[in-house]
Amino acid sequence: MRKWLPPNVERNVVKGNVYLSYRLGKGPRIRLPSNPDSDEFRRAYTAAINSEIETRPKPTTDVPKSLGALITSYLRSDAFLVLGKSSKSGYMGRLDLLRREHGHRSVIGMTKERIEEHILRPLHNRPGAKIDTIKKLRILIRHAKGLKWIAVDPSEGIKRGKSKEIRAWTDEEMQKYEARWSVGTKQRAAYELMLNVGTARADTHLTTWTQADAETFEYSRRKTGVPVAVQKAQSLRDALDALPRTHFVVLPTEYGKPFTVDGYSGFMRDAIRESGNGIGCRPHGLRKTFGRLLADAGATAHEIMAALGHLTLAEAERYTREADRRRGGRRAIIKLDDHKRNRTPQTSSASLGKSVQT
Repeated sequence: MRKWLPPNVERNVVKGNVYLSYRLGKGPRIRLPSNPDSDEFRRAYTAAINSEIETRPKPTTDVPKSLGALITSYLRSDAFLVLGKSSKSGYMGRLDLLRREHGHRSVIGMTKERIEEHILRPLHNRPGAKIDTIKKLRILIRHAKGLKWIAVDPSEGIKRGKSKEIRAWTDEEMQKYEARWSVGTKQRAAYELMLNVGTARADTHLTTWTQADAETFEYSRRKTGVPVAVQKAQSLRDALDALPRTHFVVLPTEYGKPFTVDGYSGFMRDAIRESGNGIGCRPHGLRKTFGRLLADAGATAHEIMAALGHLTLAEAERYTREADRRRGGRRAIIKLDDHKRNRTPQTSSASLGKSVQT
């Protein structure tokens, strides 16, 4: 079975040997390691994308006011340039696909029906790709409105649909992971960081010992720039204290270098799989678990918002609502049990009304 390859990666077979390359359109090929599951491949792929972003020549063949021209304009805008490298990489993958497949389309001629028929329908069996395409398309549409190319949003009324949301870990999954990876392993330290600080992958892979040694763990979310400060849990302290200090980052690779975001993801997925947990148990789910545990402990929505670095209160309120439902369900069963016990007569009705024998 052929392995899935990331966007813009080509597989070529020469004299029985398989070679992988990063290539954008008809541009030059950048050789990549042959194993797409390896850390070396992930680092090389990220470097190829970042290099392409920084050295991309100015396109000269875009049709005026086409989707391709709009993408070119957006890539030069402050809205794109202020994004972090990891965010730029994610945007570029989707924007490159849009340019290659639909760059010739007129922005002025876009309608709800044409977007649904020509851009979204081919993705009907890939809900995640469909949702991401709509998100990126709406970013481009807002940019087009700012340029005065269009006055109204042609995507209005298109439903994003639903993809399978990353869920929190269950207590059983946490126990299995902790049983496999004891304190002192890098896998356990990574787990404790994400579980007790709520960091996402992009916030965890470059965690430094300066952050780890502080009484309060502080970082800024790479996704939003929101600063976060949380007190370190004792289990996190124990996991960090047991690690050897071989690098300025807490979690270096086995080659003594910092992880890339993708490399760290692969490292965690391998650790999860080796713990006996299934594919539904994902690294980002530990951030969700942190929110769930905070809510179950009685933290308010504002406290959860601060601990997770959310931008809006609504994001944090999801956890408190779910915790309230769980607590409400437990209280309901307790009340039902009490009600059942109270319905049982304390004195048999057969003895009522009988005269006392003397």
